[in-house]
Amino acid sequence: MAINRRQILAGTTGLAVTAALGGNLGIGKAFAQNGIPTFTPEEGASLRLLRWVPFVKAEEAAWNANTKAFTEATGVEVRIDQESWEDVRPKAAVAANIGSGPDMVMGWFDDAHQYPDKLIDVTDLGTSIGAANGGWYEGLEGYARRGDQFIALPLCAIGNAICYRNSHMEAAGFKEFPKDTAGFLELCKALQAKGTPAGFPHGKAVGDGNNYAHWLLWSHGGKMVDEQGAVTINSPETLAAIEYAKALYATYIPGTESWLDINNNRAFMAGQVSLTANGVSLYYAAKNDPAMAELAEDIRTVNLPVGPVGQSVELHQTSTISIFNHTKFPEAAKAYLAFMYQADQMNAWIEGASAYCCQPLKAFESNPVWTSTPIHEPYSRASASLRPNGYAGPLGYASAGVMADYVLVDMFAEAVTGQRSPEEAIANAERRANRYYRV
Repeated sequence: MAINRRQILAGTTGLAVTAALGGNLGIGKAFAQNGIPTFTPEEGASLRLLRWVPFVKAEEAAWNANTKAFTEATGVEVRIDQESWEDVRPKAAVAANIGSGPDMVMGWFDDAHQYPDKLIDVTDLGTSIGAANGGWYEGLEGYARRGDQFIALPLCAIGNAICYRNSHMEAAGFKEFPKDTAGFLELCKALQAKGTPAGFPHGKAVGDGNNYAHWLLWSHGGKMVDEQGAVTINSPETLAAIEYAKALYATYIPGTESWLDINNNRAFMAGQVSLTANGVSLYYAAKNDPAMAELAEDIRTVNLPVGPVGQSVELHQTSTISIFNHTKFPEAAKAYLAFMYQADQMNAWIEGASAYCCQPLKAFESNPVWTSTPIHEPYSRASASLRPNGYAGPLGYASAGVMADYVLVDMFAEAVTGQRSPEEAIANAERRANRYYRV
C-alpha cells in the first residue's frame, strides 16, 4: 500500500504507514519485496535525533511530517533537536565519546569517520536501499562508508551555487555571467567599482566557508593530499589559488574573514553585497518575503566558474545520518531510517526542500522540483558532481579531522588578510594537516 504525498504532509494513518514499513510490525526483522529489511522497534522505544537548523521551513515541515507518520505507525516518539551548523559537529563528537545523548545525528561531510567505532553498522540498510533505488551517488556514498561497511546513510548534498543580482551585473557592464575564474575576477572588480560588491566567507563557516575554500584550491589544481594520503598542499598550484583569492578578497565588502554561514545571507538580503555563493535558501528567503519581491525577481543562480584546471570542481555541503551505538533502541532507530528512505517519504522531503537538498539516490533525480524553475537548475547536479573533501586521498579520520579543524579555510583567511604571507600560510596548513595524516 503506497503512501502519497498528501498523506505524508497531512500525517498518514497508522495502518497506511504500517503497510509501507513492510506489513505487521510485530513479526520481527523481515525483508520487504524490494529487499529492504524492516525492523521491530523495542518495547517502549523512543528516539532523539540531532539535526542542523533548517534554512528552508518547508524542508523541516516535510521531515517532521514524515517523522509524525512514523510515530503514528509504530508508537515510537522521535524528539528532534536542532543546533546551528557549527555546533552539530562538536555536540555529535561529545555524544559519541561519552556514550550518551542523541540516538541519531545528521552530520556533516566525513564526520562519521571521526568516531566509526561509536556508530551502529547500517550496511544492511545501506546496501539494500541503494540496490532498490538506482544506487547511491558515488561522492555521497563515500562519506557514509568505511571500506565495505556503511557507518552512516548518505542523506543529501546541499548544493552551493553563485547567487547574484542580475541588474547589478548588467550595470557593471556584463551581459552574461563569466564562466571562468579570470572573467569572474573582472566582474567582482566592476561590481566593487559600482558600489555593489561581492562577498564570500573566509570565516569558519561549515558550509559556505568550506565550499568557497575548496573551490579556490581545486579550481587551480591544488589538493590537500595525494592518492596515498600524503600531504601535498605545499605546491605552486596552492600558491596560485591564494594569489587569486587575495585578488578577489580585495574587491569584497569588509569583514568577510569573520563570516559564518548566516552572514552572507544577511548581507545579500540587506543589499550590502550583490553576489555570493549559497544554497537555494537565499532565493526563497527573498521570494517568501513580500517586502523583498523586487530583490527576488532580480536573483539569478549559476555554478561556480571554471578555473585553470578546465573543469567544474565543487565541494557542496553534504550530510549523512548515523546511529550512535549507545542508543538503547537500535531496532527502532533502524526502522526510522528504513521508513524515511522509502520513495514516498524521500520524494516528499526533496520536494518540500525546494531544491535545497539534493537527493542521495539516483532514483529520485527525476523529482519535478528540479525543473520547476530555472533557479533550481544549478543545484540539480550537486550529488552527482560533488568532490569529497578528502580529495585526492581516502576518506577517514585524517580527512575528517583536517576539515573539522578548518585547516584549508584558515589557510586562505590567513593569507588574504595579511596575517601570514602566502608561503607562511601554506606552510602552516601543511604542518597542521600532517598532524592528522601522520596518525
